[in-house]
Amino acid sequence: MKILHVVAGMDPKQGGVCQAIRNIIKGLSQTGEHHNEVVCLDDPVADYLAGESFVIHALGPASSPWCYANGLFPWLLENLNRFDSVIVHGLWLYPSQATAKALRILKQNGRTPVPALHVMPHGMLDPYFQRDPTRRAKALRNWIYWKVIEHKVFRDATSVLFTCEEEMHLARQPFKPYRPQKESVVGLGVEEPPAQTNAMQLAFKQACPELNDAPYLLFLSRIHPKKGVDLLIRAYAQLVKAQLNNPSSSSDHSSSFPHLVIAGPLDSAYAKEMQALAADLFPPSTAHCSLITGHSPCILFPGMLRGDAKWGAFYGCEAFVLPSHQENFGIAVVEALACAKPVLISDKVNIWREIESHHAGLIAQNTEEGTSKLLHQFLTGREWFTDPVSCFQKCFSVHGATLNLVNALEQTLKG
Repeated sequence: MKILHVVAGMDPKQGGVCQAIRNIIKGLSQTGEHHNEVVCLDDPVADYLAGESFVIHALGPASSPWCYANGLFPWLLENLNRFDSVIVHGLWLYPSQATAKALRILKQNGRTPVPALHVMPHGMLDPYFQRDPTRRAKALRNWIYWKVIEHKVFRDATSVLFTCEEEMHLARQPFKPYRPQKESVVGLGVEEPPAQTNAMQLAFKQACPELNDAPYLLFLSRIHPKKGVDLLIRAYAQLVKAQLNNPSSSSDHSSSFPHLVIAGPLDSAYAKEMQALAADLFPPSTAHCSLITGHSPCILFPGMLRGDAKWGAFYGCEAFVLPSHQENFGIAVVEALACAKPVLISDKVNIWREIESHHAGLIAQNTEEGTSKLLHQFLTGREWFTDPVSCFQKCFSVHGATLNLVNALEQTLKG
């Protein structure tokens, strides 16, 4: 099967959609029966596009926040007939409209074969985005955009593909008309991590040298308002204050009380705001973590971690923490499970049911109180967890998700 993936961008800094595409393609490629190509609106000379094992057609850079590029539509008209299936990843941007429009024109002009259109929202239909009070203007914009443009993409699509049951149920809530021809939960496989090595440990030490082999909790994601980073910092500060005021109340003393590592790009205004918040609550903490002494609990910001440094952070942590306000899947959550680490997440991470049922982590509400509960429960009851790797293998393996996706695509081709 020849599959085209359409996406606005493949920059890893932009979050999980592009990583999901890489995981999907890797899974499909392992079968040896499927050819994958990606068309995106990145600058063709962007360094993060180098070295990929699949074909990428970079037609950017895009000229607006809508991700418009005048070369995309002609390219689609010229190339769509080469594919059996096309998957549009993400919503609200020019690529989804351009793809649906190009397919309509090809059908009208009798140019065959015309590939089946599939839409993979990656959580972008979550009602959180319409209900968040800080997003009122964007919510109105999305409502208008849905009425005028985006619902037509869903109307024309052969199927809508979801990464989990929770995402599919949530997607039905925020917009009308919502009448997809078919809905399929295909999952999202995450590749098994490389085996732990000393090089990983060393790379992470170099990225975060002030840690000095002390235990730590890990947040590794975009430092973005929806991730609940402010909740995590305040909850951690409360826990540290309680521990230092009454160290006998817990089995964890200051010498073994874990630090908090917040790993992610530091170039956004929100990331700088979170560094300032941490510095205010923990005077020893700075943007470069340069004033830490002894084992006093503190917050570290090593920046974005990749490669060995990323895996070293996962393998070395006590637990992974993500108190997100909205998380469609959470690739980093699954990567932590694959590294045998329990996960402490909010009930707004859509895969929380699978994690809870396998006793691979703790779940709480996406509030400061809920996040404090997560941290406290973990630090006082770590023996509660079963093997996180078992949860990963049973629920999030690449093989299972690949089979689901192939079956969904093949069914539409047959029918």
